[in-house]
Amino acid sequence: MSIRYIGQKLAQHIDDELMSASGAFSLDQLMELAGLSCAQALACAYPPTSHRRVLVCCGPGNQGGDGLVAARHLHHFAYTPTIYYPKPGAKEIYQRLVKQARNLDIAVLGPDADFGQALAGADVVLDAIFGFSFQPPVRAPFDKVLDLLAAAPTPIVSVDIPSGWGVEAGRQPLYASDPSAPDGKGRAVATLDPEVLVSLTAPKEGVREFKGRHYLGGRFVPDALAAKYELNLPTYPGTDQVVELDPGQGPKL
Repeated sequence: MSIRYIGQKLAQHIDDELMSASGAFSLDQLMELAGLSCAQALACAYPPTSHRRVLVCCGPGNQGGDGLVAARHLHHFAYTPTIYYPKPGAKEIYQRLVKQARNLDIAVLGPDADFGQALAGADVVLDAIFGFSFQPPVRAPFDKVLDLLAAAPTPIVSVDIPSGWGVEAGRQPLYASDPSAPDGKGRAVATLDPEVLVSLTAPKEGVREFKGRHYLGGRFVPDALAAKYELNLPTYPGTDQVVELDPGQGPKL
């Protein structure tokens, strides 16, 4: 039986249930497990012997938090991560994650950093900018970030869904935010086509047609919850936190 691809409403409902009194997970726990999965998937696809320098691009929400956690694990996996975090989240959890990264001497680049220069010095990019709650248009500075990422030859590993894709619509035309325009849309923004995707908990409807290497991370999902929503999750090999899916949307054997 094939793994289930889920829409935005169900994805949010599963997250809420995991963090409910019955699920008993905290946001910190889920972010830690998600970030570890992302780091391991990147390591499977791009080992540190060939892609040591990782640019971790983080947005201001939970997606960015996953990236901050992943950067810490990548450091311990013998990578040299650099975090690009131009719009830090205001919540205390994000501040702690940044502090943890800085305690390891991981460079954290803010809004004044030259993103193009940081990208030119990277062997691989971890895209943790927008999550499944993203709604276009794209606000600054991420419109320019997406343009540069799409044009660069550097391989991209996206977290949960490529930044800018619709969680149900998939790859879509993007526009920069322009408050002066009648529809709020400004110029066209490039759409990402990452080489690798790390779906979390369960893959989303919008990535059904994704053609690159596709990993699933979410070994924390309780069996009862997976059965309740008929997620049909694959078996994770050994002690791995991720499982690679084949182009037929099942576990890669």
